[in-house]
Amino acid sequence: MNLTALSAISPIDGRYRNTTSSLAAYFSEFALIKHRVFVEIEYFIALYQHPIPQLQGLDKDASGKLRGIYQNFTEADAQSIKDIEKITNHDVKAVEYFIKQKFDGLGLEAYKEFIHFGLTSQDINNTAVPYSFKLALDEVYYPALDELIAILKKYAADWDNIPMLAHTHGQPASPTRLGKEIQVFIERIEKQLAQLKHVPHAAKFGGATGNFNAHAIAYPAIDWVAFGNGFVNDTLGLNRSQATTQIEHYDNFAAQCDALKRINNILIDLDRDMWTYISMNYFKQKIKAGEIGSSAMPHKVNPIDFENSEGNLGIANAVFEHLAAKLPISRLQRDLTDSTVLRNIGVPFAHSLIAIKSTIKGLNKLLLNQDALNNHLEANWAVVAEAIQTILRREGYPNPYEALKELTRTNTHVNAQTIAEFVETLQVDEDIKEEIKGISPSNYTGI
Repeated sequence: MNLTALSAISPIDGRYRNTTSSLAAYFSEFALIKHRVFVEIEYFIALYQHPIPQLQGLDKDASGKLRGIYQNFTEADAQSIKDIEKITNHDVKAVEYFIKQKFDGLGLEAYKEFIHFGLTSQDINNTAVPYSFKLALDEVYYPALDELIAILKKYAADWDNIPMLAHTHGQPASPTRLGKEIQVFIERIEKQLAQLKHVPHAAKFGGATGNFNAHAIAYPAIDWVAFGNGFVNDTLGLNRSQATTQIEHYDNFAAQCDALKRINNILIDLDRDMWTYISMNYFKQKIKAGEIGSSAMPHKVNPIDFENSEGNLGIANAVFEHLAAKLPISRLQRDLTDSTVLRNIGVPFAHSLIAIKSTIKGLNKLLLNQDALNNHLEANWAVVAEAIQTILRREGYPNPYEALKELTRTNTHVNAQTIAEFVETLQVDEDIKEEIKGISPSNYTGI
């Protein structure tokens, strides 16, 4: 059976293909191969520009032709590399052989032994993967999260003065404003997003065991550390780790996974709050013609987008947690366990993207039901007890907390009349009584 949206094992490439298709440019096998070719070509160009004596016969305009190898890279090229790999049983070596064939076609046979010169496969993998990860963040993840934040900011502004009964421990609490509660999530996401962006995209580049052994033995006069730093930091836009084994130590990548997981946790919190507000009838949802909420109950409009998001965020976090915990651990100078694990980098990324898009979809369906919010406030006059006892404290009234507790901590319903009658029993000046009577659940919302 050919791979299609119907035959794919993972819903990332099946049911959610339309949502995740943009990630193929960064995390597919094709993308990994293309980025390996990119690093190999740019490394070769850096060698002859350094310069390496044996490469000085190369035409200085050759870089354009060389870059065309990855700029014009096709699926057929990727397949030819996979065909070579069937013989070599080594994926990076297959890339090297492919580029050598391209050199033959460009008339550069004399220089092809400087392809992959002095390198080990992880010099390519541990630059190609963080490079693609950086691109995916910049070009897909950050824009998607920015779109979500923009919706939240609009709601925070639109609902800034909408009073809402707060709930702590599931019980009615001091009133708040709906816009402020949305602002809580904006601040949380933006702070964690800033921390994520602050983590450098670390890369390993230093030969078989990180010491530039082969480079130094061939050209001892060249400062290979400076070369490596310039190539990784300036050409690739990454951050070269200085002391490594054969592989990148992945500590920064683990930090990025943890940062992404924290953002996802905030989104889970948002999804659950929106779900709960919908269940409390604070929000209704826009109805789309033809859609069905339940196969048995025709009236239902379920908050499925927030539920879908929450589920995908859970899967994403499970994989991010494994990547963060496993990748920084490798036996001695390396073992191969990172290789297969690192191939799954796109999985939590994709589930996170699915979740963000689902949350955006859910947010765009919301219809504010201000009557429900107002009714809920009006039904919970007991929440102004905090305000009253605080004013009484200010006035030196004896045992104000206990007095309000006596009034409100009963099974008798407290309403505006109950409060007004209680205020009349207080031994305070009339202006204080009027001040207290001016407090209601709808205006006791703080700053």
